[in-house]
Amino acid sequence: MQHGARKKTQTMADVAVAAGVSKSTVSRAFTQPDRLGPETVKRIKNIARQLGYVPNHTARALSTGRHGNLALIVSDVANPFFPPLIRAAQMEADGSDFCVFLGNSDEDPRQEDRLIDRFVSQVEGLLLVASRLTDEQIVQHARRRPLVLINRDVPGIPRVLIESATGVRHAIEHLAGLGHKHIVYVNGPSSSWANRQRRNALKVAARQHKLEVDLVNAHVPSYESGRAVVPQILDSKATAAVAFDDLTAQGIMTGMAERGISIPRQFSLVGCDDVLGAATYPSLTTVSNRSDEAGRAGVSLLLDMLSGRMAGDTRLVLDTHLVVRQTTAAPAQEKPKGSPSGQPERV
Repeated sequence: MQHGARKKTQTMADVAVAAGVSKSTVSRAFTQPDRLGPETVKRIKNIARQLGYVPNHTARALSTGRHGNLALIVSDVANPFFPPLIRAAQMEADGSDFCVFLGNSDEDPRQEDRLIDRFVSQVEGLLLVASRLTDEQIVQHARRRPLVLINRDVPGIPRVLIESATGVRHAIEHLAGLGHKHIVYVNGPSSSWANRQRRNALKVAARQHKLEVDLVNAHVPSYESGRAVVPQILDSKATAAVAFDDLTAQGIMTGMAERGISIPRQFSLVGCDDVLGAATYPSLTTVSNRSDEAGRAGVSLLLDMLSGRMAGDTRLVLDTHLVVRQTTAAPAQEKPKGSPSGQPERV
């Protein structure tokens, strides 16, 4: 008497027979869908789903050398800028039957380098977001595997750049229009391409509007760093600040509240990235970007490289804009007072 007959495992050949196509066509539907018509791909995948067929990535790797995996490495997975980007990248990869391995460098270029070394034998391509590596290191890694950058501008390497300059210029115009004459920029990491871009755009716009600018270094973009630099901001006697990102701005808001300084009545604040803006109290005026779109675009570029549709010096730029909420207002008659803690750098 037979107990519990084993259910037959469906193969690519079974799907091919059911769909009336060749095995190679079924394979392309999962690995190179761009080579088939959209309706053909949809029909094959529907039949595969009905039969319970699951592509065997291990077998594919053994027979073709292709793993069906991509590596996505970010500089700080805890920063709210990254989750929408990661989710969008994963969905874009999944649409082409690729799996995404996620790595967190924790703002450490040595850790980023180690992660790449660990991933490179298991993946077909690399996507580095806000990389802290040197240009030379990035070029070397690009020789090992197809590589795409997000928010890092290295000539010759395909990249997706969130152009913060436009949004930052609008932020300075907004503050100048409210009557501010003296502002602070709270720096992010010194190795960050986005930080350099935002700081330079702010300096140019401030000169155009005849605003005095001081620089304060938060170093690590975090809530704690923002909270810690409040004494330096107050020592500057500025009436407004632009922070490297929303997380730093949130820390600044807390530090101001702890000192009894009301935002925006006594001090105005602008963030960048628009990942916390509507959730803070008061809601944060910020430069809005499209991190999810950057994630989708980065994976799309990488898949284009893997399929041979794209190579070389591709540079995709996504624009930004200012979202005005409740943390900016006309400067108070009396500037907020701080306690001595070291003078900020004057620009």
